[in-house]
Amino acid sequence: MADFLKFEGVTKRFGPLKAVDNVTFGVEKGEFFSLLGPSGCGKTTLLRMLAGFEQPDAGRILLDGKDITRLPPDRRQVNTVFQNYALFPHLSLRDNIAFGLRLRRLPKAEIAERVDEMLDLVQLRDQAEKKPTQISGGQKQRVAIARALVLKPEVLLLDEPLAALDLKLRQHMQIELDNIHDRVGITFLYVTHDQGEAMSLADHIAVMNHGRVEQLDPPAKIYEAPRTSFVAAFIGDTNFFEGTVSRLVDSDYCEVTVEDLGTIRCWNDKHIKVGAKVYLSVRPEKMHLTHERPADLHEGKVNVFPVTVYQKVYQGAYTRFWVRHGESADDCWELSVLQTHSRYLLDTRPITWDDEVWLSWHADDGYMLENYDERDETLLNHPTEGPEAADAAAGEPAPAEAKEDGDGRAE
Repeated sequence: MADFLKFEGVTKRFGPLKAVDNVTFGVEKGEFFSLLGPSGCGKTTLLRMLAGFEQPDAGRILLDGKDITRLPPDRRQVNTVFQNYALFPHLSLRDNIAFGLRLRRLPKAEIAERVDEMLDLVQLRDQAEKKPTQISGGQKQRVAIARALVLKPEVLLLDEPLAALDLKLRQHMQIELDNIHDRVGITFLYVTHDQGEAMSLADHIAVMNHGRVEQLDPPAKIYEAPRTSFVAAFIGDTNFFEGTVSRLVDSDYCEVTVEDLGTIRCWNDKHIKVGAKVYLSVRPEKMHLTHERPADLHEGKVNVFPVTVYQKVYQGAYTRFWVRHGESADDCWELSVLQTHSRYLLDTRPITWDDEVWLSWHADDGYMLENYDERDETLLNHPTEGPEAADAAAGEPAPAEAKEDGDGRAE
């Protein structure tokens, strides 16, 4: 399918800062597309250039085959939903939605019909005469979306639209946004720094860093097959390994020798040759901890190492562990492991602090990176010294100094 929206070599500078650096990608018609990245990565600048609020220094933007790079905002078939909603407080919800149509001087009957359609779409017909100050944050967000959609844009731009909402409301609005997109069928371009939002909503995600697109793929491929250390560390959490390919097991697998750890067997999807340096990413939930050494049920494709637990945080649906492999705390490998609780048996022996256990993961779960930057290590979830939280189900009290922030992560 041909791209409906295209960015071709788009660059934007603010003084010496290159906010967007020669970005090229396309978006298919009708898809839910997300620009994802940390603050300052260039995602909002790209959105503002598409909306016409900023002009690129180089490159062009095409919409349905038409070059819109230099068109003023009011001549582009795009509308924006802002983080702060930008509703008129003195107008009713109905009048807020109708505002753009009245500026276009459409017939009153057509305005009323289209506004009613939008009120039904966002399920606010019974609230139509209220003012924005009389409704909730989630309802304000729906009004802002309706006001943008009533003008029938070809692309709806959403700039961090859920950032001001609390967690439960954000989760509810994600479902609402997905349903609205399915009903209207137009292209959504969604800008966010929240990985969970992008993963749950988007058909494709462009992960941005320092003004460039590091990877553009469907959510599952972004997570399961990250191309760079930034993508692996920014999307969720991971463990990095640096090593050298020491042996080709067969056409699909190889062995990688890692200093101070040993030999890791992994899937050699990139057909790396013996002697080459590689960087691996292994997600914490792919790893397993057991009291007993796991049996070899996968024909030598499971990596197994003895480790010692030095941190543990019980978080309800899962427990996060940090383990060490090595002779001393100053000279060892420190790894993150996430154990989900598909079943949590209170009468089994739990794994806890200072336990000597076995760490294992399948060779298929180690993914080779195309690019590695040591600075991306800072994005990983590292614990502080000392036990962090209690395993409530096992009856282990948390130390007095252990605290958790609002996301359940240790401070």
